[in-house]
Amino acid sequence: MGDVLQSITDDLRSFIEDQHVFFVGTAARDGRVNVSPKGLDSLRVLDPNRVAWLNVTGSGNETAAHILDTNRMTIMFCSFAKRPLILRLYGTATEVQPDQPEWAELTALFPKTPGARQIFDVAVERVQTSCGYGVPRMSLDEDRELLKTWASKKGPDGLVGYREDKNMVSIDGLPTGMRT
Repeated sequence: MGDVLQSITDDLRSFIEDQHVFFVGTAARDGRVNVSPKGLDSLRVLDPNRVAWLNVTGSGNETAAHILDTNRMTIMFCSFAKRPLILRLYGTATEVQPDQPEWAELTALFPKTPGARQIFDVAVERVQTSCGYGVPRMSLDEDRELLKTWASKKGPDGLVGYREDKNMVSIDGLPTGMRT
């Protein structure tokens, strides 16, 4: 029903690439656990033990605050299609912001995305599958473009102001390290 692996296999890489949504889980030493759904063609498998995901401006920035405190991250994929499968990637994450040298190389891996604010570069230490037999089968109607449209309308200056207002501290008051 499930396996524990040390790295992402070719089969699991294909499974990851087919998913339209994934979930990111983080927690600081104190405070709330955060689980966020992600989409928008924002995750890349870089090698069997490394993934990167592009994070877009949103209503909060819990992941960044947690990574500053403890850099643990779990990324979970659920198959809602015919083949039942749950896949979790456990690892440690490093945040990359636009003013860092790694930004250009990593953002080149993704489509140009309005509102992109950081990339989390994750060293995968454990890969775990489970059956997914209890996950319902559902079909995808379409990907939403609303976040990209919202960010485009805000423009660069509007995004800076929004980030200053909404993305500088976590809901528990922890700094996010965001440099707008």
